[in-house]
Parts: sequence; C-alpha cells; structure tokens
Amino acid sequence: MSVKPEFDYFTLLENGKIRCNLCRHNCTLKEGQIGICGINKNTEGKLKTLVYGHPVALHVDPIEKKPLYHFLPGTRVLSFGTVGCNFKCPFCQNWDISQTKEVNDKIEVSPEQMVELAIEQKASLIAYTYNEPTIFYPYAKDIGLVAKEKGIKNVFVSNGFESAEMARDMASWVDAANIDLKSWNESYYKKVLKGGLAEVKDTLKILVEGGVWVEVTTLLIEGENDDPESIEAMARFIAEELGTHVPWHLSAFYPNYKMTDKEATKLESLVRAKEIGKAAGLHYIYLGNVPVASHTFCPQCRTKVIERFGYGTIRSHLIEGHCPTCSRRIEGVWK
Repeated sequence: MSVKPEFDYFTLLENGKIRCNLCRHNCTLKEGQIGICGINKNTEGKLKTLVYGHPVALHVDPIEKKPLYHFLPGTRVLSFGTVGCNFKCPFCQNWDISQTKEVNDKIEVSPEQMVELAIEQKASLIAYTYNEPTIFYPYAKDIGLVAKEKGIKNVFVSNGFESAEMARDMASWVDAANIDLKSWNESYYKKVLKGGLAEVKDTLKILVEGGVWVEVTTLLIEGENDDPESIEAMARFIAEELGTHVPWHLSAFYPNYKMTDKEATKLESLVRAKEIGKAAGLHYIYLGNVPVASHTFCPQCRTKVIERFGYGTIRSHLIEGHCPTCSRRIEGVWK
C-alpha cells in the first residue's frame, strides 16, 4: 500500500535529479544516488525508500521506555526500526543498525501486517524508533494511517531533523513524540552530529503548535554538553518556547560506539541539571538511565500523582487527569 502524502516526499529537478524532502539535509540526488541517510535513493526520477517493508528491530515495550511519561502510562507499545540514519552521533546506542546501510530485504512486513502484529501483541501503540524514523517516513506513515483506522496510536522517537513540511504533516497522524535536544551548541550539532540545532528547535515548535504531545530528551555527556549555561539555555527554551508543562528527560551517558573512552555520566551531574531546569520553571523533569525513581508530582501542591519504579511498576493516583489533592490538571494524555 502507498498513501498519497500531504506533502511531496521529493521534488523533481532538472536532468533527472530530485531533492529529498524528508529531512533538513534536503539531499539533491542524481539517478541512482543515495542520500546521507543511506536508505533513500533516486530511482528513475522518484524517491525510493530502500527500507520500506524491511524492519530490523522489533520489540514490545512499555511506553515509559521511549521515554514518554505523560502519554498513556503503562501502555504496551510495538516498537520497531530499520537501518540507516541522517545523523552520525559518536555515542549512538543503536549504532549497529543506525550506521549501517545493509538492508535485509528477506524481511518483509507490510503496513497492514505491522498493525496486525500490534493487535496480536495487545499493543495499543506503535512506536517508530531505534534508528531515525524520519528517513523511513513513507513506510512509517503508511503504517500509521492503517493503525489509526484500527484505533492504535502512533509515537515518533526522533532527533528532530525532520523537514518543516514533514513536521507539519506529522500532526495529521502522529499522537506523541519524544525529540532529542542533544546540545545547545550549533557547532557541535553540525561538526560532530552532522545535524543542526536551529532546525531541531524549529521542529519542536512546529510539533507543539500542531497539537502533538511532545516530550524532550537530553543525553548528558560530561565535558560535551553539560555546562550550566547550556543546560539553563535548553531549559529556558523548553519553558518559554514550548511550555513549562513539557516533560524533560535528562539521561545518563554510558560509554558506547566511538566514545568508549568517555566516563559515564555521574548522578550528581543529572541532579544538578534537574535543579537548573526547575529554576527555569519546568514542572516535570525526569532522570533516565540511573537507578532512581521517576515519580510525577503535582506542580501546585507536590502530591505524588504517578509512581514509577523502573519501567514495570506504574501506580497512578490521578482522578480524570487531575491531582487528587488540589484538583490541578496534570498535563498529559491519560486516556
């Protein structure tokens, strides 16, 4: 199946060249050429997504693993990814699939089959994750539209480098997104990650304005992106441009991929960043990849409204989305 998109996935240029419109690299491709992501190709003057129908990683997770803490807590989600990525993060935890271009075309899963699998697994959500879903957007959206027909919601876990057109299109079928805000240094984004900070900020604003439930994740790496000025700037951006209600996940780095010589993030660094975020006015800040509880507290009276212990134990005290003590509405999607 292939559904006509709300925006064009590519633009036809002169001499058989095309421009890919999926992400902000906007690769110009001549016949037979493949983009930076490694999986979108100019084939006879059209954009062909080489991983369409070919997932390589698939699991059933709790929604808290995405991480999304204010979107249907405790819900089972069918998560999948393909190969390829439009970033080159040296700390990628899924580098074995994101940084390869080898497509396993022996695996064939149609959009309808993916949705049926979610139903079989009693998952009421599908998450496009593990590698960057922006690059397999045509496949993701075809799945997502079938999912919507079956009452299944869609979750995007992304680096935020979508084209502006695609970010706007996402509001038509994506229910929630967790977007990485990897640094507050434009040079670091461009030179190390091969992306762009301004573009990620723009995507975040477009998604929030479009009504997608958004949560933000920052992987804190000591000596790379953890200076207090940068953390404060990120927190102020979230609070002032997105909203004080937007959850911020501060996650610990562990040595991986090309950064095995780097030390793991200390808990104290995460706690310090959390305090900076709170001072900036953010209501909901969570620490990830560390053995601490991630409870949600009412911003008004500090009642513990959701208890989380790891990913398995969720106890909600909300009453129709409100604090049981002071009746303040707790922002999120609860049903």
